[in-house]
Amino acid sequence: MRPTASAMKAEMHHAATPPESLWSKGWYRLAKPLASPNHGPRPGLTPTDLVVIHSISLPPGVYGGPEIEQLFTNTLDWDAHPYFQGIRGLQVSAHFVVRRNGELLQFVSCDDRAWHAGVSHYRGRSQCNDDSIGIELEGLEGESFEAAQYETLVSLCTALGQHYPIQHIAGHEHIAPDRKKDPGCGFVWEFLQQNLGWPASYFPESVRRA
Repeated sequence: MRPTASAMKAEMHHAATPPESLWSKGWYRLAKPLASPNHGPRPGLTPTDLVVIHSISLPPGVYGGPEIEQLFTNTLDWDAHPYFQGIRGLQVSAHFVVRRNGELLQFVSCDDRAWHAGVSHYRGRSQCNDDSIGIELEGLEGESFEAAQYETLVSLCTALGQHYPIQHIAGHEHIAPDRKKDPGCGFVWEFLQQNLGWPASYFPESVRRA
């Protein structure tokens, strides 16, 4: 997973940009904004200190179409594919989506509560939507992800850690293990740990490097 020339250029631009100038009211300036109606205020009782990694593809295993954006903005044609009948009426969102080519989309301000975690519990707290930031990687749980996605994810997590009191990062599978399996065994946690340089305690115990 060697960085591409374009990713290295973007990383140099990121490094040269003061951290605070990357943000405006919870919106990340290096992401394409696509505002979702599916969000609400955070309770404000606890700090936003958790990043949750998900995977998504619509229909499952199909990449590059507009369906993820349509789902998160409540414009998906439920009759366009048989799979959509099983999720008809679903109203969900994540703060970010990372496309297969590394493109970064943002749907909800990180200052607000996106609807990505569902019933969940982690680091002694329930309802992880309240105090987490959700990142969807375009992909299928258990399958591999692209180098460009890891590059974007590292840059994004670095920016989040500079702007928010992040102390934990986990997969959907870690915060809702009875319900969810994403991003799954195809996600290389070791790459993320090596390139973020965050303490091992920030990561789920099951994926920590020795």
